[in-house]
Amino acid sequence: MMLSQYKAIIFDMDGLVLDTEACYFITWQQAAKEMGFILSDGFCIDLSGSSFSVLEKQLSLYFGVDFSFPEFCQLSNKFWQGHVEKNGIEVKSGVHDLIAYLQSQNLPYCLATNSPEKNARECLQYAGVESLFDLIVCRDHVEFAKPAADIFLRAAELLKQPIQNCLVVEDSYVGLKAAKQAGIDSVLIPSLGVRPEMQSLAGLVMGDLTQLCHALKNPNN
Repeated sequence: MMLSQYKAIIFDMDGLVLDTEACYFITWQQAAKEMGFILSDGFCIDLSGSSFSVLEKQLSLYFGVDFSFPEFCQLSNKFWQGHVEKNGIEVKSGVHDLIAYLQSQNLPYCLATNSPEKNARECLQYAGVESLFDLIVCRDHVEFAKPAADIFLRAAELLKQPIQNCLVVEDSYVGLKAAKQAGIDSVLIPSLGVRPEMQSLAGLVMGDLTQLCHALKNPNN
């Protein structure tokens, strides 16, 4: 897999660009506890990168039909707002250096996330990096969320590049499946560990975005 062949980069957001997943999991568990339920760490990790519709379905299966997803959303959003207003959102290692390099090389890039646009922009603002991404494709911009191909196909259109010229950078199994469906090569930078099925989908596995930046700058090393 030669990184120099790619003419555009498509980034996931949660867990890759922003360290949001731990915050989501904490506030999901707080909301469930407030409602009288216990949500395991494993359940949260398994849903990394999933859309709200998948979360709703899995919570209903996990807790039963009496579980109120609207109440859960209201509570988890309240807890999430309190958390990020106090702590902000951390930007993952290597983001600024990698984006600066892409800009210096005039390599187009965009953000492609399963989050609705309102939520995505809010996260970027809390992290102080909203100005880094002019192009964003969100869940509410397409018919189907990841693991369907729609978000990445739309991203390639916005970048005005053929699919084969694009490289997806992801941290989740859901995102890697979407890249495979779209016919786009991918780099995995895991945020919650690597499962065998993730390795089988990814063209490369790297430790962080700093490592990816170095590899792009030095394609022959």
